[in-house]
Amino acid sequence: MFKKIMVPTDGSKHAKRAEDMALSLAKELDSEVVAVHVIDDKLIYPYEVLEDEGKAILNNVQKKGHEIGVEVHEILIVGSPTHDMKKITEKAEADLVVISPHGKSGLEKLLMGSVAENTVKNIDLPVLLVK
Repeated sequence: MFKKIMVPTDGSKHAKRAEDMALSLAKELDSEVVAVHVIDDKLIYPYEVLEDEGKAILNNVQKKGHEIGVEVHEILIVGSPTHDMKKITEKAEADLVVISPHGKSGLEKLLMGSVAENTVKNIDLPVLLVK
């Protein structure tokens, strides 16, 4: 049914719940997970810092997948988390998106809420929102 489950993550506690749900579903359905971290092109931090943070976040998903026997692919991309999700789901060849409606907040981070809302509105795939 769902062979590639995509989970966008920013490493927040809410996103980690979505990661766990995606991995659990993948285990049950014998599917793969595509973990995605988008480095927001509007952030002003040095790129290397954001890249290292993104790699660490994806590495954590990879470790959790390995522990339960689920294959995890990683996508680390620079772009707009709000506007590029449709292109990212196409690149990932996903057939389900598991996302948290909340993420990191603060002036330096884009709220995942707008990302989740945009994802639901703009992609033609099933979306599972994990509270």
